[in-house]
Amino acid sequence: MSYHIVTFGCQMNVNDSAWLGRALRARGFAAAEAGQARVYILNTCSVREKPEQKVYSELGRLQRYWENDPQVFAAVGGCVAQQIGAAFWERFPFVRLVFGADGIAMAPQAIERLCREPALRISLLDFSEEPIERPLHAEAATDLGGQAYVTIMQGCDNYCAYCIVPYVRGKQKSRASVAVLAECRALAERGVREITLLGQNVNAYGRDAHGDGVGFAELLGAVASVQGVERVRFTTSHPKDISDAAIAAFGQLDALCPALHLPLQSGSDRILAAMGRGYDTARYLDIVRKLRAVRPDIALTTDLIVGFPGETEEDFQATLAVMEEIGFSSSFSFQYSDRPGVRAASMKPKVEAEIKAERLTRLQALQDELTQRAYRAAVGRRVAVLLEGVSKKQNVALDALALSWRGRDGQGRVVNLAMQAGRAGGAQLAGKLVTAEILEAKKHSLWGKAIGEPW
Repeated sequence: MSYHIVTFGCQMNVNDSAWLGRALRARGFAAAEAGQARVYILNTCSVREKPEQKVYSELGRLQRYWENDPQVFAAVGGCVAQQIGAAFWERFPFVRLVFGADGIAMAPQAIERLCREPALRISLLDFSEEPIERPLHAEAATDLGGQAYVTIMQGCDNYCAYCIVPYVRGKQKSRASVAVLAECRALAERGVREITLLGQNVNAYGRDAHGDGVGFAELLGAVASVQGVERVRFTTSHPKDISDAAIAAFGQLDALCPALHLPLQSGSDRILAAMGRGYDTARYLDIVRKLRAVRPDIALTTDLIVGFPGETEEDFQATLAVMEEIGFSSSFSFQYSDRPGVRAASMKPKVEAEIKAERLTRLQALQDELTQRAYRAAVGRRVAVLLEGVSKKQNVALDALALSWRGRDGQGRVVNLAMQAGRAGGAQLAGKLVTAEILEAKKHSLWGKAIGEPW
């Protein structure tokens, strides 16, 4: 009754894996290191080709545990499982469970049954017509610390030309607002200080057939008012669906962190139209203008695709120009890759691999400059940091007697800070907030020192 989980992909997968681990522990399972477990669970991502190939490589690596012990078996969940399905059984005979995004709610029971019935295989790949509520498993949630993720919706109705998500996660289904708020209150009662709301397109929350009349901006306000919740974040947003009410919330809700991940994908209107994104750069820049009008210190991050079919050097230069104009704090950037069944797979002409690689290098070099610019601007400021744990990096130059702790500020940036209370506080400081003065900007983090006592 031991398990080991490997997670690929987005924050929703990370959250799903965390829930699955708690659910298994509640049933008597114990987490184990690779090589020590009976059940190996891969929670997968198929948004790009590379993560999908990593799944096959990981299964090949895990197969040796099954060869040494026939009782060992694997479960494959998430987007690749939804895409490949029972075909995993033919290639990897030790895979005995495949489950999709909707099937995860039944995965703990299935794994328990598979442990009892060694000849059984189970497939949980059907999409549910209704949002599926999962138990919180409060009895096994002591590892949450000060942060938690709450899924508010599942699936997506946008069908962007390059994206496989609607095919592997199904149509959009919004959870009832009362269920979302009940989960947030339960988490706050257990000491959670920061809640991140998750969905493929949170801005469209409540607009599907499962909506109960509460829109995303209203939900934000309700979550921010939950007693004990001091920080609220959300991801991911679609620019075409963000409302003026949601934008205004950044200036109205003290608990709403000044950080927004808003995927741009391309700075070329021609490419955006081919992608089927539903907005142009003028609309995107107008959103940015409105956001900074209500919250000047907001940190904006984004997703960018280079080498979409038909992308010219002029299109790529337009992307660089928009990046420069906005000054993203950070970005996730990728080379375009065909995904099975999506419209872009048949679009021509394809951009050569060498050109895609060269453009990505240039784009990421620009992003490094923009990130450093944003981080340097934070030096000298005082910010609230939510502590996560002792930092692996120690900066003796700041304070030779202090222990460095790691946390995040309101903009979501990693802050390592020297704390005299660190040695005495131990793990009890995780989940607490502390005021920090930022003293130094590194490449991907900030360094500072704590001011006053944590709370």
